Amino acid sequence: MFNKALLCTAFTVLSVFTWGNAFAAGDAAAGEAKSAVCAACHGPTGISSIPINPNIAGQVPGYIAAQLKAFKTGERVNPVMAGQAAILSDEDMADLDAFYAAQDAQTSTSMTDEDKALAEEGGKIYRGGYAKRGIAACMSCHGPSGHGIPKNYPRVSAQHKEYLEQQLLAYKKGERRGYNGIMADISFGLSELQIKQLSAYMAGLQ
Repeated sequence: MFNKALLCTAFTVLSVFTWGNAFAAGDAAAGEAKSAVCAACHGPTGISSIPINPNIAGQVPGYIAAQLKAFKTGERVNPVMAGQAAILSDEDMADLDAFYAAQDAQTSTSMTDEDKALAEEGGKIYRGGYAKRGIAACMSCHGPSGHGIPKNYPRVSAQHKEYLEQQLLAYKKGERRGYNGIMADISFGLSELQIKQLSAYMAGLQ
C-alpha cells in the first residue's frame, strides 16, 4: 500500500503532460446544450444543491469524461448514472467534460463548529499523510489546495463533505476502486473517523 501511494507523485507529473492525448477535446458550448438532464442532480452549472450528489463544476479536464465512460461500461457502479451514461457517445462525454471543466467551482458546504474541529485533524492527514499505515499525503495527488491534476486526480475542494465521505467509504468497503486502486488502498487504511475528518477538511478547501 505504501509504495502504491508514493507512486502517485510520479503519476501526477506524467499526467500533466499526457492527459490531453487521452481524450479528444470537447466542445463546451455543445456540452452546455447537452447538460440539461444533468442539471436535476448537479445544478445548471455543476453546483449541486443535494449534498450526496457531487459538485462537478471546475473539475479537472478529462475526469468527468472518464467517469462517464466508467459508468457506461459498469466499471463504476451507480444505477442512476449507468442509465444516464448508457446513451452518451464519446463525443457527448467529451463535450460535457469541456462544459463542466470550464465552470467556476464554488464552495457550497457550510462549516459547523464540529466540522471545523474535524477539519483541523483532517488537514494533518491531507498535508502530511498517515505514516502508521504508510499513507502518503493526499495533497501529493490532489494538490495543496485540492484542485486536482488532470485527468486521474480530481478536484476535491469545493465539494460536499457528505459526498466525499460517501465515496471514501465506498473505496474503503471495496465498492469502488478508482485509478490503479490507489484510493481503495488508501481508504482501507483509514478509520471511519479519519474519513470524516478528511471529508470536512477537503470540503473547506478553496
